[in-house]
Amino acid sequence: MKSFFNLLLIPALSLLLVSADAQIKTPAASPSSKVETTVGLTNVTLDYSRPSKNGRKIFGDLVPFGSLWRTGANKNSIVTFSDDVMIGGKEVKKGSYAIFTKPSQTSWEVTFYTDTENWGTPEKWDDAKVAAKVMVSPQAINTVETFTINVGNVTNESFHLEIMWDNVNVPVKIEVPTDKKVSSSITAVMAGPSANDYYNAARYYREAKKDLTQALAWMNKSVEMGNDKFWILRQKSLIEADMGNFKAAIATANESLAKAKEAGNNDYIKMNMDSIAAWSKK
Repeated sequence: MKSFFNLLLIPALSLLLVSADAQIKTPAASPSSKVETTVGLTNVTLDYSRPSKNGRKIFGDLVPFGSLWRTGANKNSIVTFSDDVMIGGKEVKKGSYAIFTKPSQTSWEVTFYTDTENWGTPEKWDDAKVAAKVMVSPQAINTVETFTINVGNVTNESFHLEIMWDNVNVPVKIEVPTDKKVSSSITAVMAGPSANDYYNAARYYREAKKDLTQALAWMNKSVEMGNDKFWILRQKSLIEADMGNFKAAIATANESLAKAKEAGNNDYIKMNMDSIAAWSKK
């Protein structure tokens, strides 16, 4: 009888032990998000949590006007820059910053704070930790259910850090040092450049709308060094066209076209033919 009771007891105890160790997993109320992107030559990383609207009135209610807000949920929303950047005309050193805001109906105060280890807003605010502070006009948008921080309006030189929730977008313009970095690289490399260095420098100068005369000189140097592939000649023709020398541009485009045909590259064949047709009308 005792042995039969023990046999019944052992499975029951095992079931209790399993139940005690088991944990029910449910979705987080404000799930974490990490966004990594490159603007120009600068890496930008966002780490933040994403609360949802869930039928609530957000600004002026859940998030009061005129009060400091953690800008998200849980731990601080954090942005990290791999280079020094400019925010509101002020240099902000590379590194990580907490994003705090003070919303109002007509303008938002957005602060980049050096102390990122807060759960919510700091217990004691320290102005010495303010890396930059800007006033931004909010924009009306279609409803965004879940709080979002986005990198938008990206160019080689800047982007907008977009804080979006409910029917509001707060775009903070941030400038990155692309031109400074590329120009420094060009200066350093020009001490002993290769054909590709000349090509890359020339292409950048054209795309950045800098000195086209210098761009053409570098491109000619690249071609003289034997760098005369069809895509190189294509870029040379574009520089010549930008300078208004369409006769030279057409001649170079024809060289690129011939080499593209030899290589069987239909994309460059079409681009060159389209350009030659357009430039012939100039």
